[in-house]
Amino acid sequence: MSALDVFRFIDAEKTSFPIAFMCQRLGVSPAGYYAWKQRPPSRRAITDTRITTLIHQIHAGSRGTYGAPRVHAELADEHGVHCGRKRVARLMRIAKLRGVCRRRRIKTTRRDEQAQISDDLVQRQFTASGPNALWIADITYLPSWQGFLFLAVVIDAWSRRVVGWSMASHLRTELVLDALEMALWNRRPAPGLIHHSDHGCQGGFNRW
Repeated sequence: MSALDVFRFIDAEKTSFPIAFMCQRLGVSPAGYYAWKQRPPSRRAITDTRITTLIHQIHAGSRGTYGAPRVHAELADEHGVHCGRKRVARLMRIAKLRGVCRRRRIKTTRRDEQAQISDDLVQRQFTASGPNALWIADITYLPSWQGFLFLAVVIDAWSRRVVGWSMASHLRTELVLDALEMALWNRRPAPGLIHHSDHGCQGGFNRW
């Protein structure tokens, strides 16, 4: 954050906090702040004020849902204002305007209705008396520039360490099998290990 942005922030919050206190915390001098207040606004400051007014209009017109990328696009398309997206994000941050992120929720548990359900040997007690007695498996997803990637992990309940993992762009059975094979190769557990997972069709087994 530049000194100019700091002074603008102090000016916006001066009714909530003492100016001297904010200057000390933000690493600027009160004299510098008052000098900035008495200085006539620069051309960039005037432009920022005009853009901020348009940003408020666009944000209100979207019912508070638009973030910096969409506000930036509408500034150019509808108002002919061409500026950097970082500048729009900075002005929205100063104006305390935020968009709404509606990420598509991915369902990772796909239950096979025809498969026989394994007995729950854990009964929600995810503790173990020693290593390689209880492993817990799960699948999650991670957004990336190329789409969603799915991550399968196997965790030792005793140490809470990840003993096996696998990542792929699909939810097929080999995703969890690869994670389990890594865990078996790393740990070489003795017979009697309990491998607990949900009812997803990719990993419907619970004892090794």
